Amino acid sequence: MIGRRTTTLLALGAAVACGTEGEIEQPRPLFAEVPIEYPLQLWDQDMEGETLLRVRVGDTGGVDSVEVVESSGYASFDSAAVAGALKLRFEPARQDGKRIDVWAEVPVHFSKRPRPDTLGVSP
Repeated sequence: MIGRRTTTLLALGAAVACGTEGEIEQPRPLFAEVPIEYPLQLWDQDMEGETLLRVRVGDTGGVDSVEVVESSGYASFDSAAVAGALKLRFEPARQDGKRIDVWAEVPVHFSKRPRPDTLGVSP
């Protein structure tokens, strides 16, 4: 048994509406568990890192686009972060009561130590 493999989704960064103006209610994650797998080979090597993603949260709450803004320095972490981010579900962002598409930054922290102030997963 390898123990607990933890991936943490840090606080959702500022969202920017796609082509609109006015105050925006931020999208909120629907689940406490994050579907981002910690790459086993990096877990076994005690490697840790953080990947900063930019995700497009659609008006239905799904993620339809993901970009790596800052690489962790490990392709396996970056790939795992992108693959998992596409599975994230959110309460959609709203503007004037209407659901809207937004871009938001999502930092993903790969650590063997849980962070009590963030959402954590145990894949």
